[in-house]
Amino acid sequence: MNTVDLGANPGALLAAIVESTDDAIVGKTLDGRILTWNAGAERVFGWTAEEMIGQNIRKLIPEDRQDEEDAIIASISCGDRVPTFETYRNRKGGGTVAVAVTVSPVLDSDGRVIAASKIARDISDSVNIRKQLALSEQRFRLLADNMSQLAWIADSDGWIFWYNKRWFDYTGTTLDDMKGWGWKAVHHPDHVDAVVEKISACFASGEDWEDTFPLRSADGEWRWFLSRAKPIRDEQGNVEYWFGTNTDVTEMREAEQRIELLLEEVNHRSKNMLAVVQSLARRTDANRPDFVERLEQRIRGLAANQDVLVRRSWSRIPVSEMIEAQLRSLGDSRAQITCEGPQVLLSPGAAEALAMAFHEMGTNAIKYGALSVTEGQVDIRWSLEGKRDAAQFRIEWAESGGPPAHEPSQQGFGTRIIVDVPRVKLDARISTEYRQEGFRWSLTCAAASIV
Repeated sequence: MNTVDLGANPGALLAAIVESTDDAIVGKTLDGRILTWNAGAERVFGWTAEEMIGQNIRKLIPEDRQDEEDAIIASISCGDRVPTFETYRNRKGGGTVAVAVTVSPVLDSDGRVIAASKIARDISDSVNIRKQLALSEQRFRLLADNMSQLAWIADSDGWIFWYNKRWFDYTGTTLDDMKGWGWKAVHHPDHVDAVVEKISACFASGEDWEDTFPLRSADGEWRWFLSRAKPIRDEQGNVEYWFGTNTDVTEMREAEQRIELLLEEVNHRSKNMLAVVQSLARRTDANRPDFVERLEQRIRGLAANQDVLVRRSWSRIPVSEMIEAQLRSLGDSRAQITCEGPQVLLSPGAAEALAMAFHEMGTNAIKYGALSVTEGQVDIRWSLEGKRDAAQFRIEWAESGGPPAHEPSQQGFGTRIIVDVPRVKLDARISTEYRQEGFRWSLTCAAASIV
């Protein structure tokens, strides 16, 4: 170890300090020629003093940063110090090193600038740390801004200071609008007080928070959100932050409500269906030799319509689909039937009433009417006419080319199915005609009765 007499040789002391520092300290002329190169410079850049003294400082500077040296020379020549700035410099063997550089002018006894002193500190570790932090923040942003939920972060007292992009996209607000307790502005007035009370209690107790409530979108729509928040604690268990999410559950709630309604409807209709089957059995003449066959046919007609209703989730059914479901049971006779009409949607109740009537008329046509002969024809037509509030629905069944139609001597259950049931259920006017050319049936009712 070299020793220095501090009082006798101040220059030696300065030299020792320069050599012992970890920073690169380089002296250079104004035209860039290197005059001094300390041990720190060897550690930072890799070249020895013998390799660099006499070389131009531009050897250290990457090609795409040469303009930095131009700016340094301009400042130093004016006697100005170049404040610390971060950049990259070449290393021996290839590659670069991140450095923080400060350059100061060196003056002679007359105050003239004769050289420059450059101090470069290796900041590779801090640059790498910043890169990792920036990468981590970028990944967090990518995750937070592209997740399906609205998200937010609050301090330990519940003061929200950050929201993800989804929140602002949905609400159409800004951070200035929402920070702190500004989020109350997008809560429904019927729910906001209860939400504030519940979340405030959780902020105070440190318990997880969960609630469901509507939030207003940027276009004024109210949608339901399942909202949760969890406390983020330090090593001592103290709450430092709250991380919260809001998940849109509007469709889920509507689906649950539809399922609940559907179950109630199924229960209701199942009871009705049992009552209808019982009525079919009671009304079908048990003394007829085809009793079982006619009863089975009527039940199959009900079953066909039930298939359509189930497939449509008990929602509205097109007239054409309801009719087609009943005509399938007619086999080859289906080719003798034509159907024509616009797209009209029937309620489940209307579809059920009309399906029973069409099944009954189809069965009768095969046994006694137009479909009992190959030349026979059945035309089914329907229409929807008039203005919206006063629109009228009309549908008719017209047979031709078959045996003459004869009015039955007594009104049986078949008549009830094609006349009484749709008349009562749909508040309809029913017309039946037994003509020489064939049976005719028509129904007219308000459009509101079928939809």
